[in-house]
Amino acid sequence: MEQLSAQACFGGTQAFWRHDSAAIGLPMRFATYRPPQPTGAALVCLAGLTCTEETFAIKAGAQRWAAALGLTLLMPDTSPRATGIAGEDAEWDFGTGAGFYLDATAEPWARHFRSESWLLGEWLPAMAAEFGLDTGRIGITGHSMGGHGALTLALRHPGRFRSLSAFAPIAAPMHCPWGEKAFGRYLGPDRAAWAAHDASALMAAASTPYPAGILVDQGLADKFLAGQLLPERLEAACAAAAQPLTLRRHAGYDHGYWFIQSFIEDHLRWHAERLA
Repeated sequence: MEQLSAQACFGGTQAFWRHDSAAIGLPMRFATYRPPQPTGAALVCLAGLTCTEETFAIKAGAQRWAAALGLTLLMPDTSPRATGIAGEDAEWDFGTGAGFYLDATAEPWARHFRSESWLLGEWLPAMAAEFGLDTGRIGITGHSMGGHGALTLALRHPGRFRSLSAFAPIAAPMHCPWGEKAFGRYLGPDRAAWAAHDASALMAAASTPYPAGILVDQGLADKFLAGQLLPERLEAACAAAAQPLTLRRHAGYDHGYWFIQSFIEDHLRWHAERLA
């Protein structure tokens, strides 16, 4: 791993890195925050559409609370970059911030868009080894597309993450324009393949995967709420699966990082309690 920069922050270290990914076949970037007194517990933080590894690190305001709680923060980039695939930059930055945290199966995207394999098979093990993390004490959270990624990766890989939360997740991507566009491009036309990456569909087929609960915060002034995010589908799926869900709806809050900053302390404390 190549460290690109490192700065002191709340007594710990905020750093940005790059490494050559075998899973993706290209260099990938990520950010880390190491608290002054790490406990071995870590939280993976996934950003949303058009974002990078810098977005959560710079905008969420999480380092203050991570420092106090002893949590290491792990913040990967959202997508491969400069893949050379025609159309990569078209339509709300497909390919430059819209990886959807899955392994593409449709060409030409399958060549490099293998975020799930990178994150779980390559990057997380490297993070655990580099920073001495306890692999049984890792949680995951995310915002928007990153909330989708947090939910689906946790549900697709039982036991990999001990705690789970999300901010304004794309909760049912099979049923919204963002998800239909991404899944159609990355996974092809077979909707059965889409269901394997849809949080609400995965939850409906589960049975209390997180007995200690899942935390989701959603702003009611979010312009994407009705057409793209569909938290009511996740809520219904959790009820059917006997999955405890704390879904908090907040009047006046939109989809941006002011919303995340307002409730990030709650999420980090939620994870710290479950990762203790």
